[in-house]
Amino acid sequence: MHHKSNKPELLAPAGNFEKLRVAIDYGADAVYLSGKDYSLRTLSPNFADHELEQAILLARDKGVKTYLAVNIFARNSDLKPIVTFLERIKILNPDAVIIADPGIIILAQRIIPHIPIHLSTQANTTNINAVRFWQDQGISRINAARELSLSEIKEIVESTSIEIETFIHGAMCISYSGRCLLSSALSRRSSNQGLCSHPCRWQYHVMEEQRPGEFHPIAEDGRGTYIFNSRDLCMIDHIPALIDAGIKSFKIEGRMKGLSYLASTVKTYREAIDSYIAAPCAYKISDQWHDELDLIYHRPYSTGFYFHPGNETLPNHSNSSQGKMHSFTGIIETQLPGNRVMLSVKNKISTGDNVEILPFVGPPVKSKVLAIEDNNGTPIAAAQPNTNSVLTLEHPTSGRFIVRKI
Repeated sequence: MHHKSNKPELLAPAGNFEKLRVAIDYGADAVYLSGKDYSLRTLSPNFADHELEQAILLARDKGVKTYLAVNIFARNSDLKPIVTFLERIKILNPDAVIIADPGIIILAQRIIPHIPIHLSTQANTTNINAVRFWQDQGISRINAARELSLSEIKEIVESTSIEIETFIHGAMCISYSGRCLLSSALSRRSSNQGLCSHPCRWQYHVMEEQRPGEFHPIAEDGRGTYIFNSRDLCMIDHIPALIDAGIKSFKIEGRMKGLSYLASTVKTYREAIDSYIAAPCAYKISDQWHDELDLIYHRPYSTGFYFHPGNETLPNHSNSSQGKMHSFTGIIETQLPGNRVMLSVKNKISTGDNVEILPFVGPPVKSKVLAIEDNNGTPIAAAQPNTNSVLTLEHPTSGRFIVRKI
Protein backbone atom coordinates (compact mmCIF):
# COMPACT_ATOMS: atom_id res chain seq x y z
CA MET A 1 0.00 0.00 0.00
CA HIS A 2 1.05 3.57 -0.63
CA HIS A 3 2.36 5.58 2.31
CA LYS A 4 2.27 9.23 1.43
CA SER A 5 5.12 11.49 2.27
CA ASN A 6 2.95 14.52 2.23
CA LYS A 7 4.92 17.09 0.28
CA PRO A 8 4.85 16.59 -3.49
CA GLU A 9 7.76 17.38 -5.78
CA LEU A 10 7.37 20.37 -8.10
CA LEU A 11 8.73 19.27 -11.48
CA ALA A 12 9.49 21.95 -14.08
CA PRO A 13 10.53 21.91 -17.75
CA ALA A 14 14.04 22.96 -18.73
CA GLY A 15 14.32 23.51 -22.48
CA ASN A 16 17.79 25.10 -22.31
CA PHE A 17 20.36 26.43 -19.81
CA GLU A 18 18.66 29.74 -19.21
CA LYS A 19 15.35 28.02 -18.52
CA LEU A 20 17.08 25.53 -16.24
CA ARG A 21 18.47 28.37 -14.12
CA VAL A 22 15.08 30.10 -13.96
CA ALA A 23 13.33 26.86 -12.91
CA ILE A 24 15.90 26.34 -10.15
CA ASP A 25 15.85 29.99 -9.01
CA TYR A 26 12.05 30.13 -8.73
CA GLY A 27 11.79 26.96 -6.67
CA ALA A 28 11.53 23.75 -8.71
CA ASP A 29 12.43 20.57 -6.81
CA ALA A 30 13.25 18.75 -10.05
CA VAL A 31 13.53 19.48 -13.77
CA TYR A 32 13.02 17.40 -16.89
CA LEU A 33 15.26 17.98 -19.86
CA SER A 34 16.68 16.16 -22.84
CA GLY A 35 19.53 15.85 -25.28
CA LYS A 36 19.22 16.95 -28.88
CA ASP A 37 17.47 13.71 -29.91
CA TYR A 38 15.10 11.00 -28.67
CA SER A 39 12.72 13.19 -26.67
CA LEU A 40 9.25 14.43 -27.58
CA ARG A 41 10.43 18.03 -27.88
CA THR A 42 13.32 17.90 -30.30
CA LEU A 43 12.23 21.29 -31.70
CA SER A 44 13.17 22.84 -28.35
CA PRO A 45 16.83 23.96 -28.12
CA ASN A 46 17.56 21.25 -25.52
CA PHE A 47 21.10 20.32 -24.50
CA ALA A 48 24.14 19.07 -26.40
CA ASP A 49 25.98 16.21 -24.66
CA HIS A 50 28.56 18.43 -22.95
CA GLU A 51 25.76 20.82 -21.87
CA LEU A 52 23.78 17.95 -20.34
CA GLU A 53 26.71 17.21 -18.08
CA GLN A 54 26.92 20.86 -16.96
CA ALA A 55 23.14 21.04 -16.50
CA ILE A 56 23.01 17.94 -14.30
CA LEU A 57 25.95 19.17 -12.20
CA LEU A 58 24.43 22.64 -11.81
CA ALA A 59 21.07 21.19 -10.70
CA ARG A 60 22.74 18.74 -8.31
CA ASP A 61 24.77 21.57 -6.79
CA LYS A 62 21.48 23.38 -6.05
CA GLY A 63 19.79 20.26 -4.64
CA VAL A 64 17.52 19.91 -7.69
CA LYS A 65 16.94 16.53 -9.38
CA THR A 66 17.24 16.02 -13.13
CA TYR A 67 15.11 13.64 -15.18
CA LEU A 68 16.33 13.02 -18.72
CA ALA A 69 13.69 12.34 -21.38
CA VAL A 70 14.29 9.54 -23.89
CA ASN A 71 10.58 9.19 -24.58
CA ILE A 72 10.17 8.88 -28.34
CA PHE A 73 8.52 5.83 -29.84
CA ALA A 74 11.59 4.32 -31.46
CA ARG A 75 11.74 2.86 -34.95
CA ASN A 76 14.18 0.06 -35.82
CA SER A 77 16.71 2.55 -37.16
CA ASP A 78 16.69 4.46 -33.83
CA LEU A 79 17.76 1.52 -31.68
CA LYS A 80 21.52 1.53 -32.34
CA PRO A 81 21.97 5.29 -31.82
CA ILE A 82 19.82 5.06 -28.68
CA VAL A 83 22.20 2.42 -27.30
CA THR A 84 25.05 4.91 -27.84
CA PHE A 85 23.05 7.66 -26.13
CA LEU A 86 22.23 5.42 -23.14
CA GLU A 87 25.96 4.65 -22.80
CA ARG A 88 26.49 8.40 -22.56
CA ILE A 89 23.69 8.69 -19.96
CA LYS A 90 25.54 6.13 -17.84
CA ILE A 91 28.33 8.71 -17.45
CA LEU A 92 25.97 11.68 -17.04
CA ASN A 93 24.10 9.87 -14.26
CA PRO A 94 20.83 11.88 -14.05
CA ASP A 95 18.41 11.11 -11.21
CA ALA A 96 16.05 9.29 -13.59
CA VAL A 97 15.27 8.74 -17.26
CA ILE A 98 11.79 9.26 -18.72
CA ILE A 99 10.82 6.53 -21.22
CA ALA A 100 7.60 5.48 -22.96
CA ASP A 101 8.72 2.73 -25.35
CA PRO A 102 9.15 -0.84 -23.98
CA GLY A 103 11.95 -1.37 -26.52
CA ILE A 104 13.93 1.51 -24.99
CA ILE A 105 13.08 0.36 -21.45
CA ILE A 106 14.74 -3.00 -22.21
CA LEU A 107 17.88 -1.22 -23.42
CA ALA A 108 17.94 1.15 -20.43
CA GLN A 109 17.61 -1.71 -17.95
CA ARG A 110 20.57 -3.44 -19.56
CA ILE A 111 22.84 -0.38 -20.04
CA ILE A 112 21.91 1.87 -17.08
CA PRO A 113 20.35 -0.51 -14.51
CA HIS A 114 21.29 1.84 -11.64
CA ILE A 115 19.25 4.79 -13.02
CA PRO A 116 15.52 4.80 -12.15
CA ILE A 117 13.02 4.78 -15.01
CA HIS A 118 10.00 7.08 -14.99
CA LEU A 119 7.27 5.96 -17.38
CA SER A 120 6.17 8.78 -19.70
CA THR A 121 2.53 9.82 -20.03
CA GLN A 122 2.89 8.61 -23.65
CA ALA A 123 2.63 5.04 -22.38
CA ASN A 124 -1.00 5.94 -21.48
CA THR A 125 -1.26 4.10 -18.16
CA THR A 126 -4.94 4.25 -17.24
CA ASN A 127 -5.63 1.56 -14.62
CA ILE A 128 -4.37 -0.18 -11.48
CA ASN A 129 -3.39 -3.40 -13.26
CA ALA A 130 -1.35 -1.52 -15.86
CA VAL A 131 0.45 0.30 -13.03
CA ARG A 132 1.19 -3.02 -11.32
CA PHE A 133 2.47 -4.44 -14.61
CA TRP A 134 4.96 -1.59 -15.03
CA GLN A 135 5.96 -1.83 -11.38
CA ASP A 136 6.75 -5.52 -11.94
CA GLN A 137 8.96 -4.45 -14.87
CA GLY A 138 11.06 -2.39 -12.47
CA ILE A 139 9.65 1.07 -13.27
CA SER A 140 9.94 3.43 -10.29
CA ARG A 141 7.46 6.18 -11.24
CA ILE A 142 4.52 6.54 -13.60
CA ASN A 143 3.26 9.75 -15.18
CA ALA A 144 -0.43 8.85 -15.31
CA ALA A 145 -2.39 9.26 -18.55
CA ARG A 146 -3.93 12.72 -18.76
CA GLU A 147 -7.35 11.12 -19.39
CA LEU A 148 -7.67 10.02 -15.75
CA SER A 149 -9.87 11.75 -13.21
CA LEU A 150 -8.53 12.68 -9.78
CA SER A 151 -10.61 9.95 -8.15
CA GLU A 152 -9.10 7.34 -10.50
CA ILE A 153 -5.59 8.60 -9.73
CA LYS A 154 -6.30 8.49 -5.99
CA GLU A 155 -7.51 4.88 -6.34
CA ILE A 156 -4.27 3.96 -8.12
CA VAL A 157 -2.16 5.66 -5.42
CA GLU A 158 -4.02 3.82 -2.67
CA SER A 159 -3.82 0.42 -4.41
CA THR A 160 -0.15 0.47 -5.43
CA SER A 161 3.20 1.46 -3.95
CA ILE A 162 4.75 3.15 -6.98
CA GLU A 163 5.25 6.93 -7.31
CA ILE A 164 2.57 8.69 -9.38
CA GLU A 165 3.28 11.91 -11.24
CA THR A 166 0.66 14.06 -13.00
CA PHE A 167 0.53 17.28 -15.01
CA ILE A 168 -0.86 20.30 -13.18
CA HIS A 169 -0.35 23.13 -15.68
CA GLY A 170 0.19 23.83 -19.36
CA ALA A 171 -0.91 22.82 -22.85
CA MET A 172 -3.15 19.82 -23.31
CA CYS A 173 -3.19 17.54 -26.35
CA ILE A 174 -6.23 16.48 -28.36
CA SER A 175 -4.86 12.96 -28.70
CA TYR A 176 -4.85 9.98 -26.39
CA SER A 177 -2.02 10.64 -23.92
CA GLY A 178 -0.42 12.87 -26.51
CA ARG A 179 -0.08 10.14 -29.15
CA CYS A 180 -0.94 12.03 -32.31
CA LEU A 181 -0.76 11.24 -36.03
CA LEU A 182 -2.05 14.60 -37.27
CA SER A 183 1.42 16.10 -37.46
CA SER A 184 2.79 13.12 -39.41
CA ALA A 185 -0.13 13.19 -41.83
CA LEU A 186 -0.21 16.93 -42.48
CA SER A 187 3.41 18.04 -42.21
CA ARG A 188 5.44 14.81 -42.34
CA ARG A 189 6.76 15.49 -38.84
CA SER A 190 6.12 12.72 -36.33
CA SER A 191 4.75 13.81 -32.96
CA ASN A 192 5.75 10.47 -31.54
CA GLN A 193 9.36 11.14 -32.43
CA GLY A 194 9.50 14.64 -31.04
CA LEU A 195 8.74 16.74 -34.12
CA CYS A 196 5.12 17.79 -33.50
CA SER A 197 4.15 20.80 -35.65
CA HIS A 198 0.97 21.37 -33.56
CA PRO A 199 -1.61 21.07 -36.36
CA CYS A 200 -4.26 20.92 -33.63
CA ARG A 201 -3.69 24.69 -33.29
CA TRP A 202 -4.26 25.39 -37.00
CA GLN A 203 -7.49 26.77 -38.43
CA TYR A 204 -9.92 24.49 -40.26
CA HIS A 205 -13.10 24.68 -42.35
CA VAL A 206 -15.51 21.89 -43.32
CA MET A 207 -16.24 21.09 -46.98
CA GLU A 208 -19.39 19.19 -47.96
CA GLU A 209 -18.73 16.34 -50.41
CA GLN A 210 -21.16 17.49 -53.14
CA ARG A 211 -20.01 21.11 -52.98
CA PRO A 212 -16.25 21.09 -53.55
CA GLY A 213 -14.61 24.41 -52.88
CA GLU A 214 -17.48 25.59 -50.66
CA PHE A 215 -16.09 25.85 -47.13
CA HIS A 216 -18.22 26.05 -44.00
CA PRO A 217 -17.04 27.19 -40.59
CA ILE A 218 -18.22 25.19 -37.57
CA ALA A 219 -17.70 27.72 -34.80
CA GLU A 220 -15.47 30.56 -35.71
CA ASP A 221 -13.71 33.77 -35.14
CA GLY A 222 -12.62 36.01 -37.99
CA ARG A 223 -9.84 33.64 -39.01
CA GLY A 224 -11.70 30.32 -39.12
CA THR A 225 -12.41 27.64 -36.57
CA TYR A 226 -10.07 25.78 -34.28
CA ILE A 227 -11.91 22.49 -33.80
CA PHE A 228 -8.95 20.61 -32.32
CA ASN A 229 -7.61 23.45 -30.19
CA SER A 230 -7.65 22.27 -26.57
CA ARG A 231 -7.80 24.57 -23.57
CA ASP A 232 -4.80 24.86 -21.25
CA LEU A 233 -4.64 23.02 -17.93
CA CYS A 234 -4.49 25.02 -14.69
CA MET A 235 -4.87 23.32 -11.30
CA ILE A 236 -3.92 26.22 -9.00
CA ASP A 237 -7.36 26.11 -7.35
CA HIS A 238 -7.05 22.42 -6.46
CA ILE A 239 -3.64 21.98 -4.82
CA PRO A 240 -5.04 20.52 -1.54
CA ALA A 241 -7.05 17.89 -3.44
CA LEU A 242 -4.01 16.89 -5.51
CA ILE A 243 -1.80 16.63 -2.42
CA ASP A 244 -4.43 14.71 -0.46
CA ALA A 245 -4.71 12.24 -3.36
CA GLY A 246 -1.09 11.25 -2.66
CA ILE A 247 0.35 12.34 -6.01
CA LYS A 248 4.14 12.32 -5.66
CA SER A 249 5.13 14.80 -8.36
CA PHE A 250 3.34 17.84 -9.83
CA LYS A 251 4.54 18.41 -13.39
CA ILE A 252 4.42 21.69 -15.32
CA GLU A 253 4.25 21.31 -19.11
CA GLY A 254 6.33 23.51 -21.39
CA ARG A 255 9.91 22.81 -22.48
CA MET A 256 9.25 25.05 -25.49
CA LYS A 257 7.61 27.83 -23.46
CA GLY A 258 9.46 31.04 -22.55
CA LEU A 259 11.29 32.20 -19.44
CA SER A 260 8.41 34.36 -18.24
CA TYR A 261 5.98 31.41 -18.37
CA LEU A 262 8.44 29.28 -16.46
CA ALA A 263 9.14 31.85 -13.74
CA SER A 264 5.44 32.58 -13.20
CA THR A 265 4.25 28.97 -13.08
CA VAL A 266 7.09 27.62 -10.92
CA LYS A 267 6.89 30.52 -8.44
CA THR A 268 3.08 30.31 -8.19
CA TYR A 269 2.81 26.56 -7.66
CA ARG A 270 5.81 26.64 -5.27
CA GLU A 271 3.98 29.18 -3.08
CA ALA A 272 0.70 27.25 -3.22
CA ILE A 273 2.30 23.90 -2.30
CA ASP A 274 4.41 25.40 0.49
CA SER A 275 1.48 27.37 1.86
CA TYR A 276 -0.75 24.28 2.09
CA ILE A 277 1.94 22.01 3.56
CA ALA A 278 2.86 24.62 6.20
CA ALA A 279 -0.71 25.14 7.46
CA PRO A 280 -3.44 23.05 5.78
CA CYS A 281 -6.18 24.45 8.02
CA ALA A 282 -5.26 28.07 7.34
CA TYR A 283 -4.76 27.53 3.59
CA LYS A 284 -6.48 29.88 1.21
CA ILE A 285 -6.02 30.57 -2.48
CA SER A 286 -4.25 33.85 -3.08
CA ASP A 287 -5.56 36.33 -5.66
CA GLN A 288 -1.92 36.95 -6.51
CA TRP A 289 -1.61 33.38 -7.84
CA HIS A 290 -4.49 33.92 -10.25
CA ASP A 291 -3.11 37.30 -11.29
CA GLU A 292 0.29 35.80 -11.99
CA LEU A 293 -1.01 32.87 -14.06
CA ASP A 294 -3.34 35.18 -15.99
CA LEU A 295 -0.38 37.34 -17.03
CA ILE A 296 1.31 34.60 -19.01
CA TYR A 297 0.24 33.90 -22.58
CA HIS A 298 -2.28 31.05 -22.45
CA ARG A 299 -5.43 29.59 -23.95
CA PRO A 300 -8.53 29.63 -21.74
CA TYR A 301 -7.83 27.59 -18.60
CA SER A 302 -9.57 24.38 -17.59
CA THR A 303 -9.11 21.54 -15.10
CA GLY A 304 -8.65 19.02 -17.90
CA PHE A 305 -10.01 15.56 -17.06
CA TYR A 306 -9.48 15.76 -13.29
CA PHE A 307 -13.14 16.32 -12.39
CA HIS A 308 -15.05 14.94 -15.41
CA PRO A 309 -17.14 18.07 -16.06
CA GLY A 310 -18.81 18.23 -19.45
CA ASN A 311 -17.34 21.46 -20.77
CA GLU A 312 -13.84 21.55 -19.29
CA THR A 313 -12.27 19.36 -21.95
CA LEU A 314 -14.16 20.74 -24.93
CA PRO A 315 -12.04 22.25 -27.67
CA ASN A 316 -11.31 25.95 -27.53
CA HIS A 317 -13.25 26.94 -30.67
CA SER A 318 -11.46 30.22 -31.09
CA ASN A 319 -7.81 31.06 -31.26
CA SER A 320 -8.29 33.47 -28.39
CA SER A 321 -5.35 33.56 -26.06
CA GLN A 322 -5.06 35.55 -22.89
CA GLY A 323 -2.20 37.17 -21.05
CA LYS A 324 0.22 39.94 -21.94
CA MET A 325 2.20 38.32 -24.69
CA HIS A 326 4.99 40.89 -24.94
CA SER A 327 5.28 42.27 -21.41
CA PHE A 328 8.34 40.13 -20.65
CA THR A 329 11.42 42.36 -20.84
CA GLY A 330 14.37 40.34 -19.62
CA ILE A 331 16.21 38.74 -16.76
CA ILE A 332 18.57 40.42 -14.30
CA GLU A 333 22.06 38.97 -14.70
CA THR A 334 24.01 40.94 -12.08
CA GLN A 335 23.51 43.64 -9.46
CA LEU A 336 25.52 46.84 -9.74
CA PRO A 337 25.94 49.70 -7.24
CA GLY A 338 23.23 52.39 -7.00
CA ASN A 339 19.99 50.60 -7.99
CA ARG A 340 21.61 49.50 -11.25
CA VAL A 341 21.30 46.06 -12.80
CA MET A 342 22.72 44.30 -15.85
CA LEU A 343 19.69 43.07 -17.79
CA SER A 344 19.73 40.34 -20.41
CA VAL A 345 17.17 42.06 -22.67
CA LYS A 346 14.54 39.90 -24.41
CA ASN A 347 12.10 42.61 -25.56
CA LYS A 348 12.69 46.33 -26.09
CA ILE A 349 12.76 48.50 -22.97
CA SER A 350 12.95 52.30 -22.91
CA THR A 351 13.94 54.94 -20.37
CA GLY A 352 10.82 55.97 -18.46
CA ASP A 353 9.07 52.58 -18.82
CA ASN A 354 7.34 51.21 -15.75
CA VAL A 355 8.41 47.66 -14.94
CA GLU A 356 7.51 44.92 -12.52
CA ILE A 357 10.21 42.74 -10.99
CA LEU A 358 9.23 39.19 -10.05
CA PRO A 359 11.16 38.12 -6.93
CA PHE A 360 11.64 34.44 -6.12
CA VAL A 361 9.31 34.86 -3.12
CA GLY A 362 6.50 37.35 -2.56
CA PRO A 363 4.51 39.70 -4.79
CA PRO A 364 5.91 41.54 -7.83
CA VAL A 365 7.68 44.85 -7.11
CA LYS A 366 6.93 47.88 -9.30
CA SER A 367 9.75 50.17 -10.38
CA LYS A 368 10.54 52.78 -13.03
CA VAL A 369 13.46 52.69 -15.49
CA LEU A 370 15.32 55.95 -14.78
CA ALA A 371 18.21 55.44 -17.21
CA ILE A 372 19.73 52.89 -19.60
CA GLU A 373 23.35 52.42 -20.64
CA ASP A 374 24.84 50.05 -23.18
CA ASN A 375 27.73 47.70 -22.41
CA ASN A 376 30.26 50.53 -22.78
CA GLY A 377 28.52 52.80 -20.29
CA THR A 378 27.04 55.06 -23.00
CA PRO A 379 23.53 56.37 -22.18
CA ILE A 380 20.87 55.10 -24.61
CA ALA A 381 17.14 55.82 -24.92
CA ALA A 382 16.14 52.17 -25.33
CA ALA A 383 17.68 48.71 -25.02
CA GLN A 384 17.06 46.28 -27.88
CA PRO A 385 16.37 42.53 -27.67
CA ASN A 386 19.34 40.16 -27.34
CA THR A 387 21.62 42.76 -25.78
CA ASN A 388 22.97 43.19 -22.27
CA SER A 389 22.19 46.67 -20.95
CA VAL A 390 22.55 48.44 -17.62
CA LEU A 391 19.29 49.77 -16.18
CA THR A 392 19.04 52.27 -13.36
CA LEU A 393 15.86 51.48 -11.43
CA GLU A 394 13.77 53.56 -9.09
CA HIS A 395 14.08 50.99 -6.28
CA PRO A 396 16.87 48.57 -5.26
CA THR A 397 16.49 44.91 -6.14
CA SER A 398 18.48 41.69 -5.69
CA GLY A 399 18.64 38.34 -7.43
CA ARG A 400 18.34 36.98 -10.98
CA PHE A 401 14.75 38.14 -11.23
CA ILE A 402 12.43 38.31 -14.24
CA VAL A 403 11.57 41.86 -15.35
CA ARG A 404 8.44 42.77 -17.33
CA LYS A 405 6.83 45.97 -18.58
CA ILE A 406 3.50 47.06 -17.11
